[in-house]
Amino acid sequence: MNKRLEKKPLFYAVSGVKNSGKTTLITKLLPVLTGRGLKVATIKHDGHDFQTDVPGTDTFAHFQAGAYGTVVFSDHKFMVVKKQPEEAQADLILLEGFKDSGYPKMEPIRGANSSDCVCRGHNLRAVVTDLAPGAVKGLPEGVPVFGLEDVESIAEFILKDLFPLSGNTKEII
Repeated sequence: MNKRLEKKPLFYAVSGVKNSGKTTLITKLLPVLTGRGLKVATIKHDGHDFQTDVPGTDTFAHFQAGAYGTVVFSDHKFMVVKKQPEEAQADLILLEGFKDSGYPKMEPIRGANSSDCVCRGHNLRAVVTDLAPGAVKGLPEGVPVFGLEDVESIAEFILKDLFPLSGNTKEII
């Protein structure tokens, strides 16, 4: 395993407004990132009181898409679901939500739902959208824009952002 990953996992948030496509983006990224040798877990903030993980929930979808583990929490409780460790824990943890956190993040924006960038000023690294870059309101200058279906390029961007000195992001480990 890569020595950088032995010490602690890295975090990357997928943040945005409700129904912006956060879960969809994460479930598309998981197979790409795990296919590159990473053990990826997810943590989802639930603004409501959640039920235990069942089909149809976002964290269930994360797990089914290949997450090594998932965490969901509310103000009153939390739940962790993960595979039994064979050796190492997760290398990368994708956070769903956390738009006001300091974690590096990308924001999905779907035109049918919103055109506003809500994560500006909160370590926003990229926007993923079906809108033209000029149509995203409040997009900070210099923030790259990806199409909703450009999952390989999005995964590549995340890995280059987390591992800027690595020349080979096709297989990090």
